[in-house]
Amino acid sequence: MLDALQAQPADALLALIKLHAADPRDDKIDLGVGVYRTGDGATPVFKAIKGAEQRLVDEQDSKSYLGPEGDGGFVSGLMPYIFGENPERGGRIAGMQTPGGTGAVRLALALAQKAGARRVHLGTPSWPNHAQIVSDLGLETVPFDHALPDGTANLDAVLRVIREGGEGELVLLHGCCHNPTGIDYTDEQWRAIADALADSAVLPVLDIAYQGLGHGMEEDAAGIRTVIDAVPEALVAYSCDKNFGLYRDRVGAFYVLAKEAGDLDAIMSNANMLARATWSMPPDHGGAAVRIVVEDKDLTRDWLGELDDMRERMRGVRERLAAADGDIPGLNLSALADQNGLFAVLPLSSDQIAALRKDHGIYMAGSGRINVAGLHRGNIDKFIAALATVAG
Repeated sequence: MLDALQAQPADALLALIKLHAADPRDDKIDLGVGVYRTGDGATPVFKAIKGAEQRLVDEQDSKSYLGPEGDGGFVSGLMPYIFGENPERGGRIAGMQTPGGTGAVRLALALAQKAGARRVHLGTPSWPNHAQIVSDLGLETVPFDHALPDGTANLDAVLRVIREGGEGELVLLHGCCHNPTGIDYTDEQWRAIADALADSAVLPVLDIAYQGLGHGMEEDAAGIRTVIDAVPEALVAYSCDKNFGLYRDRVGAFYVLAKEAGDLDAIMSNANMLARATWSMPPDHGGAAVRIVVEDKDLTRDWLGELDDMRERMRGVRERLAAADGDIPGLNLSALADQNGLFAVLPLSSDQIAALRKDHGIYMAGSGRINVAGLHRGNIDKFIAALATVAG
């Protein structure tokens, strides 16, 4: 039977990782892998997480099952950071733990499909796994342009989708630090989106994977809170992989905003059934560590301080690249200063990207997406000079 399977294309990012690892040059630069890096190129474990993990070692007395809902303290502990004051919004919000933000996105879309969803409007470019999950579920992907050539968000495109959409349709929106462009909606644009959704049958699916890495925990949640306050129903996918540095532990959460609090039992029973059939139980360790961090004031302070340092370092990289705009015509590097998070997309041709790799040891995705955290004081001047060479 298995002979009938056809080989699938290799994942381009995984192939890039292998190419970078095999490159013997000491000054090579990896801008492909989507993890935060310090100025020394390391991806360390957060001090706050280390403290929480030590407490688990000392105090955890069982590894027994928690159930498909996962760690309830983890789920509820995140809610004030995501939804603000009155996080349960009058009892209309409930959630559960998932294996990473990917699991949360998958669960959100599968639940919507079970409720009758047929189409997902997706701003492009987007995180590649978004379209892959939609396709694997058998839903229709309907793309719209997320970004304008000047490096700002295409508000007209998303408003058109929302206003023209109807029953059975979803719109998937990045909460902050858009992957891969770094181009976010402004507060004013979020208000326009929320107003349009309030008058539309289109259901919003809000993917929040980088809270705290844009402008701050509160600022990065402002847009999705505006939507949540305006709409009767919404689905939210949340990831702790980046803002807690728990990449390999796969720590995420799924939340639903229901029209009425009384609807939540039926909704969550369906979410639990889907989770049980997909991964059965979410991994506990990372979620338990996050719960301890958000419950302990000292660890919370350490965590938020570490996030501040990460955000300021990436902001500094963006400002340095933006300052080089005049030296590299045609790339509009100045727009990077107004964008957010780990990623940006440079308008480079495939030949230019290949030349950066071959001649300069600089590795980035074929789309021109770069991880800005891969740049630091020791390599950013080389990167800028290489850009000028291939763009000249």
